[in-house]
Amino acid sequence: MTHSTNGSFTERFFPASDGLQLYAREYGHDNLQAKATLPIVCLAGLSRNSRDFHLLAEQLSTHPQKPRRVVALDYRGRGFSAWDPDKSHYQLAVEAEDVLTACAVLDVAQAIFIGTSRGGLILHLLAAMRPALLRGVILNDIGPVVETTGLMLIRQYLEAQPVLHSWKEAAESLKRVHGASFPALDEVDWDDMAKAIFREKHGMIVADFDPALVEPLKSINENSPMADLWTLYEGLKPVHLMTIRGENSAILSPATFAEMAKRHPQMRLVTAIGQGHAPLLHRPDLFAEIRGFINGIS
Repeated sequence: MTHSTNGSFTERFFPASDGLQLYAREYGHDNLQAKATLPIVCLAGLSRNSRDFHLLAEQLSTHPQKPRRVVALDYRGRGFSAWDPDKSHYQLAVEAEDVLTACAVLDVAQAIFIGTSRGGLILHLLAAMRPALLRGVILNDIGPVVETTGLMLIRQYLEAQPVLHSWKEAAESLKRVHGASFPALDEVDWDDMAKAIFREKHGMIVADFDPALVEPLKSINENSPMADLWTLYEGLKPVHLMTIRGENSAILSPATFAEMAKRHPQMRLVTAIGQGHAPLLHRPDLFAEIRGFINGIS
């Protein structure tokens, strides 16, 4: 494993079990108080990366009362992890194995996991593969049933990547596409989202993921059956669980949200007012909920 320090976090590069180079950010690694507490591991959505959690990780790792060590992972094909030459590896089972590799390399024996969208689906698998690893779980706008309509919307905006020449254009583009679902966001939020989703390359602002990730979505239509992970969801019953639903989400339906609570009576339910898929977690209302949940575990 190689590493370098970059401001508030340390960058970690390490091989997956098949040798592909993976990347993670580690916050609070040099804070003895933070290292003494249960760590937080952050898993991003389908095309997203560790930068999605940067502001949340900074808040958690530097909190004056109880700072936390926070690890945020780039899956293969996203961010600073290598693109996989075998595109069939872009699947949940392989990515779940990569998460286990990251935990082993970064000495995470048990943690509270935050899974946004696809990251939450990976946590459903980890509950079956390595249940002892999960001390607590926060599912961010995802559950055992994924709405087909929402997946079609994701495909639509991932396929329609515009040509962007500046960070201002990138933020404005995101606001045009997602603004109706995210009335709670301000201009700073859109700028932050652009910096998380895109990167500068050859003088252009481009999406920071392997386009091959979109291929499995191309066959989805309104008649496609919805993914059903209720059997795997049962594995989360022994775990401290909180689920956040974006008020305007097209991925996690109100019916699924309610059924999750029915099947896990101790689950903490939080609605991200004025946000869609997937909510920004560093905003004050959600950060307070996350802090309260985490501190209630350890």
